[in-house]
Amino acid sequence: LGLAVPVAQVVASGALMREGIMVKDGSAIERMALVDRVLLDKTGSLTLGQPEPDPAVIAALDGDAASVALGLASHSRHPHSRSIEAALLARGLRAVRVEGVAETAGIGLSGSWNGRKVSLGRNDAADVVSTTLRIEGRPDLLIPFTDRLRPDAHAALARMKAMGLEVSLLSGDNAAAVAEVAREVGLFAQAAASPAEKRDAIAALQGQGHKVLMVGDGLNDGPALAAADASIAPGSASDVGRQAADLVFLGDSLNALPRAVLAARRTMRVVRQNFALAIGYNVLAVPLAIMGYVNPMIEAAAMSGSSLVVVANSLRLVRAAK
Repeated sequence: LGLAVPVAQVVASGALMREGIMVKDGSAIERMALVDRVLLDKTGSLTLGQPEPDPAVIAALDGDAASVALGLASHSRHPHSRSIEAALLARGLRAVRVEGVAETAGIGLSGSWNGRKVSLGRNDAADVVSTTLRIEGRPDLLIPFTDRLRPDAHAALARMKAMGLEVSLLSGDNAAAVAEVAREVGLFAQAAASPAEKRDAIAALQGQGHKVLMVGDGLNDGPALAAADASIAPGSASDVGRQAADLVFLGDSLNALPRAVLAARRTMRVVRQNFALAIGYNVLAVPLAIMGYVNPMIEAAAMSGSSLVVVANSLRLVRAAK
C-alpha cells in the first residue's frame, strides 16, 4: 500500500522528463488526470512566443525613440520586449537611461526619460498584435508583431479533443489578434483578459464542476496558473510563470499538453491497480497468517513478492508519455 502511489509517480515523472516535461509536484499528476477543460494563453503558449517586430517600423524609429524603446524593453522578459530589444541591438543602438521603470502585468512598462513620461505596452485599439511606444509630447508609435503557432499545434489540439478535453483560448491580447489565431485553430476565445479576469474565468468553470488545466507563460498568467486545478508552462515562460506552474515543458511542440494529460491518466489507472493488488493480497494473506497457516519464512517471502508486484506494475509507466 505504501508503494502504490509514490512508485507510480516516480516512474511517470521519469517518463515525462524523457519527453521534455518536468513535473514539479507529484500531486500534480493526480490533478492533471482529472482535468476536462483546457485554457490556453495565446502568445508564448499556443504560439512560440517569439514575436518579431515589423522590420520597416523598427528601421524607421528615430534615434531618441529607438533608444527609449530599448531602455524600456531591456527591463522586461515579455516576448514583445525581448524581440524589440534584439531588433534594436541589431541596429547597433544603445539604450538611454529610463528612470523609475515599472512593469505592470497585462499593461506594459513605464518610466521617465529627461523628465518626460514614457511607456512601452499593449495596444487594444489596433487590429494587429502590436506594442505602443509613448513618449510624452510626441505622437504614439505603433510597433506591429507577427508570431508563429507552435509546432504540431493543430495535431495536439485534435488529440486533446479526441481525449474528451474542451480547449479554448484565454488571452490578454487584443480581440482582433486573438480572433485571427482562434479562427486558424478553430477554438472559442476570450480576449483582452486581465490577470484578475483570467483567474475569475477559471473560478467560474470550477464553480460549474469542471477541472481546469491552465497553460500560460507570462507574468500576467501567474494568478491563473496558481488558481487552476493543474497548470503547465513552457520553458521559455517568465520566472513567475515557471514558478506558479505544476509542470514545465522544455521543447517547442504543443504535443507536450496531450502527452502530459495522457501520462497522468495512465498513472492514476496504474495507481488504482496497485491499490487493488495490495488490498487483495492483504485480504487473502492476513487472515491466513492470523490463523497460523503461514509460517514466518513464507510470510517474509510473500511480503517481498507483493512489493515486487506493485513495483513491476508501476514500471509499465516507463512509456506513459508516448
